[in-house]
Amino acid sequence: MATTIFLVRHAEHELLGRVLCGRMPGVSLGDAGRQQARQLGRRLQREGLAALYTSPLARTRETAAVIGQQCELTADIAREFDEIEFGGWTGASFDRLNPNPAWQRWNAERASGRPPGGESMAEAQTRAVAGMRRLEALHPEASIAIVSHADVIKSVLAWCLNLSMDFHARFEIGPASVSAVAMWGTGAKVLWMNEAVTS
Repeated sequence: MATTIFLVRHAEHELLGRVLCGRMPGVSLGDAGRQQARQLGRRLQREGLAALYTSPLARTRETAAVIGQQCELTADIAREFDEIEFGGWTGASFDRLNPNPAWQRWNAERASGRPPGGESMAEAQTRAVAGMRRLEALHPEASIAIVSHADVIKSVLAWCLNLSMDFHARFEIGPASVSAVAMWGTGAKVLWMNEAVTS
């Protein structure tokens, strides 16, 4: 028997697609994001969740709070699922980053790249997988949800699929999406990825 872990990307915020927010403080959901969070709550109600966890950032905590209201759970902070630390790129617009050769290398070589003064995707993967193992041991044969960030979720899915981080751009993890992983002992498998919640 396995633990089913639902990996939920936070809902939309006002800077989505325009700014590399990273660990910027105070990035909150907009009206569309709050509606998406309610839809996520309705979707996850069907799963009989035993526990709910969230990254410490505002946008994930807000998403998790709405899910928790609908699933009658209180979200606990799990720092293993915090956003990647983007160092000197934090808060930069994508318009400014896109011409930067270092940014281009980071996106082409995620297996070995590192943001300036930041964290590699491999390091983020190591902590996130350790967090998955910790929670699987806490909740054997149960269903739980974790609200996190696109690249962190991608790193976990890549680990399950034995994919290089260099392939991160070959699959999408959209805002307010749900992916699912089954974990047991030393085993894990992807059940599905990037389910868009619309109702």
